Amino acid sequence: MTSRFEVDPGAPEYVYVQVANHIADRIGSGDLPVKGRLPGERDLAEEYGVSFGTMRKATELLRERGLITTLHGKGSYIVKKP
Repeated sequence: MTSRFEVDPGAPEYVYVQVANHIADRIGSGDLPVKGRLPGERDLAEEYGVSFGTMRKATELLRERGLITTLHGKGSYIVKKP
């Protein structure tokens, strides 16, 4: 899975918001399917070239938006499209 994502340092958004928006776009396009498991935060951080803390904030934002749910010890799952 390739993110094809580059941080835009000139953007008026925090990096974690940029990452969350890109993941939401991937969910919307079907690249990350509803009911599918989201890759782990460490794997996503490596894929996106961001810190683990940044990715953690991005997944937290996706949870707040109601796009994913996280089950302790099992991972994060996509529950709906944006």
